[in-house]
Amino acid sequence: MPEMIPLLASAAILGLLGGGHCLGMCGGLMGALTLAIPPEQRGHRLRLLLAYNLGRVLSYAAAGLLIGLGGWALANSPAALALRIVAALLLIAMGLYLAGWWSGLTRLEALGQRLWQHLQPVASRLLPVDSLPRALLLGAVWGWLPCGLVYSTLLWAASQGSALDSALLMLAFGLGTWPVLLATGLAAERLTTWLRQRHVRIAGGLLVILFGFWTFPGPHQAWLTGHREHAATDRMPAPMQPVGPPAATVKPV
Repeated sequence: MPEMIPLLASAAILGLLGGGHCLGMCGGLMGALTLAIPPEQRGHRLRLLLAYNLGRVLSYAAAGLLIGLGGWALANSPAALALRIVAALLLIAMGLYLAGWWSGLTRLEALGQRLWQHLQPVASRLLPVDSLPRALLLGAVWGWLPCGLVYSTLLWAASQGSALDSALLMLAFGLGTWPVLLATGLAAERLTTWLRQRHVRIAGGLLVILFGFWTFPGPHQAWLTGHREHAATDRMPAPMQPVGPPAATVKPV
């Protein structure tokens, strides 16, 4: 599990850096969900917003588990290398989109529209949101909204070759998106205005692009693992010598 900590941190940072995309993609939806809270429930707004986002993050984790099973099945095949390359390219495309330099990734979001057309009526039946279970279910449906950032991260998570690791990475990614979307739901204008600034979007986009290049297969991927192995070898005690009286020496006659 310790070797997962850098990957989990990377997934959370990726979710946080994607805040600009989240504002454009889900900011309006988050505002609509906030307005869908009945007046008598406004005092419990924070709890309902947390339930929305918990349901959304659990959907990300479920999607990570499902696609991670595919990554696990391909782990020992040549297709695993191709999956990692595609994941890296999508992350670079996501960074270009966040920085406002190229919007081709939006075509990928169109692929999920058919699924969303079936889920949207389900979401409508959960309104108005007057209880925590209803908010949790609505958030779980919301988690399947077509999103290029989520799709890119899903492929990256699946390229790890483990269904459980993929689910954990998507869970960490979802938690990374919480500050932005909670701030949007709570009308935290200062944070959302800051995230919309061009230089912040460009900085976030550049970091995601660098992360995409890091995802490409190569010797840099094995550096951290090799470093740990060498460090562990250096800490291993020297083999113990047998204890006992010295062997008798036989003198020639």
